[in-house]
Amino acid sequence: MATPLTLRQRFSLARFLRGLGAEAGPILLDRRRVYILPTRHGLLFGAVIIAILLGAINYDNGLAFALAFLLASLGIVSILHTWRNLLGLRVEAGRCAAVFAGEQARFPLGLRNDSAEPRPAIILAPDGGEETVHDLAPGLSWVEVVRPATQRGRLPLGRFHVATRFPLSLFRAWTPLELAMDCLVYPAPAPQRGLPAGEAGASGSGGDKGQGQDDFASLRPYHAGDSLRHVHWKTAAREQGIHTKLFTGETAQELWLAWDLLPGLDTETRLSRLCRWVLEADAAGITYGLRLPTRVIPPDFGPGQRRRCLEALALFGDKP
Repeated sequence: MATPLTLRQRFSLARFLRGLGAEAGPILLDRRRVYILPTRHGLLFGAVIIAILLGAINYDNGLAFALAFLLASLGIVSILHTWRNLLGLRVEAGRCAAVFAGEQARFPLGLRNDSAEPRPAIILAPDGGEETVHDLAPGLSWVEVVRPATQRGRLPLGRFHVATRFPLSLFRAWTPLELAMDCLVYPAPAPQRGLPAGEAGASGSGGDKGQGQDDFASLRPYHAGDSLRHVHWKTAAREQGIHTKLFTGETAQELWLAWDLLPGLDTETRLSRLCRWVLEADAAGITYGLRLPTRVIPPDFGPGQRRRCLEALALFGDKP
């Protein structure tokens, strides 16, 4: 349940222009949140009505009076329809997928229409971005606000407006909102390819203890993150389940991706190189760990390890 507004908040110009600040959501657009003012077309429409009314008074023309009053009634009715098209809408935050610096961050927003009627021409207008128009059917509809991810770290959604000019574009109803959601931005991967040499260390001795690349040893059930090159496709074709081939070898190797391997480079360049190494080690199915000045991530493999390492790189230098 939303916290009641104080008297100062209700009549605050800042609330009218910028909203109430970051909120967790979901947010109900009630009558205290929805504002409405005439558009440029609405002001022109009003000026035309006044001109017609002045002509009707000057010439004592009954048809001109009827036209002026008809147009004025149409404008007044459109105020109600514009306001009600936004009233009662619920806005909730979705989960934003992480991106790399230089890409577009996509913030999913849920617009819940609890009425039985559709809501045409709902406008999403992020500050500094392009507005998009959506026709909402009854129920929950998911839309996206797109922002450029220019640097690593956490990118907040920021302030945006939910608005409408339906049905005649004579009035614009809107509410300024700011949801407490952000997108994690990984460092941009460096263009240089190739994993570092000389940082591999043994994680086990010979025999069956390692996952080397020499001789086939046995099968085990497939685990998420296993290299597709090691999947035993014959058992999968026989509908006997998906299994991974294990090999015997002299040693099972671990690769350490270390900050100290990149001396003389600035912070962002180092992070970009480490990001590239993480992506290549993950693609190769290698067991790898990450050493940063402030954090050490033990060797592992799979999507979880990739996510942990990239998140550590994205948030490097941030206060916990």
